[in-house]
Amino acid sequence: MAELTQPATVLSITDLTPHVRQLVVLPKIQKVLFRPGQWVSLQLPVSPKPPLNRAYSMAEPPSPAGQLTLAFDRVPDGTGSSYLYGLKAGDELLLSGPYGNFTLPLSLDRDLLFISRYTGLVPIHCIVKQLAASDALPQSILIAVGPAEDEWLYHNELLDLAAQHPSFRYMPVAVNGTDQEVVEATLKLLRPLVAGKPKMTPLLSGIKGFVRPLRAYLMETGYDRKEVKTETYD
Repeated sequence: MAELTQPATVLSITDLTPHVRQLVVLPKIQKVLFRPGQWVSLQLPVSPKPPLNRAYSMAEPPSPAGQLTLAFDRVPDGTGSSYLYGLKAGDELLLSGPYGNFTLPLSLDRDLLFISRYTGLVPIHCIVKQLAASDALPQSILIAVGPAEDEWLYHNELLDLAAQHPSFRYMPVAVNGTDQEVVEATLKLLRPLVAGKPKMTPLLSGIKGFVRPLRAYLMETGYDRKEVKTETYD
């Protein structure tokens, strides 16, 4: 069955970093019942042949009131992000969902390994925050790569989370370079965590040029393709 397309009201707008903005929206017809890691499709009234469909992951776990928290970076000359950056509180969007399979397995029998690049952290933040809120955060490592320290999403929150939960290890890294340079910097952190160690449950999120080489490395170390969950945004 196709997911309902419905209007949603923009409740608030917040700049998380110099180039990343957060929208909190409230669906007007019914709640979007989602699992952390999933996304909604926004139907934007722009482009030569509107609507322009864009996918955005939920940044916060489900709320009692049903609002959805979305985060996105401003892409230079990006039609979708430019439109979203022009919204104000009280405006409406059309959305449908939830969609996606970037979710945790129902049974957590391994440690968790999260690796994200820039706004790829958004669905992982949702997953980690839900686990922490339910006091079910297992042994977990998060490698969060951003283009600069002032572009580390949720940095202070994740530092606090790591301080409060000894099972959670947060490893931010700033790399502003080519895809290959970003991958190599990430692999330097990843190799000692994986080589010769028990298997974890990896969840990788970001652009394809980041996610695919990391998945290939994990497969070289003995992971099956289906054991590595991925979410890509391009």
